[in-house]
Amino acid sequence: MTLINYLYVIALSVMPISELRGAIPVGVGLGMTPLNATILSVIANMSIVPILLIITKPLFTYLRKYKFFGELIERFENRALKKVKNFKKYELLGLYVLVALPIPTTGAYTGIVAAGILNIKFKNALLAIVLGVLTAGIIVFTIVNGFTLLAFSN
Repeated sequence: MTLINYLYVIALSVMPISELRGAIPVGVGLGMTPLNATILSVIANMSIVPILLIITKPLFTYLRKYKFFGELIERFENRALKKVKNFKKYELLGLYVLVALPIPTTGAYTGIVAAGILNIKFKNALLAIVLGVLTAGIIVFTIVNGFTLLAFSN
């Protein structure tokens, strides 16, 4: 394993869309053990959560002044709002589930936007999102580890 491979996994973990759901399998593909890829990806994905929880709402407010960014933000928030509708009445549990399910267009970024839309307090949102990231990491680890064991068992 080279430093570049670790940095690649970290970069994928903190990027919207791929997050740890993409980083863990890529890490294993690059030669990491499923456990190492998961630990690195979960830590990297969690590291962005507090920062983004603090800056997303003010940043979106500022960027809305510009037509191009305003339209992008509107689309992103509308997409998040569609997902939040299913979880809104459960608030924190719903936010946790939204982040924990390792399916496309869910994850820490969607959870951060959803927390802003629902006006969830920082501490509560942080807890729900971080636990969701941890759970998603465990789920992806289990899937990737299962495939790895199947692939190398024969």
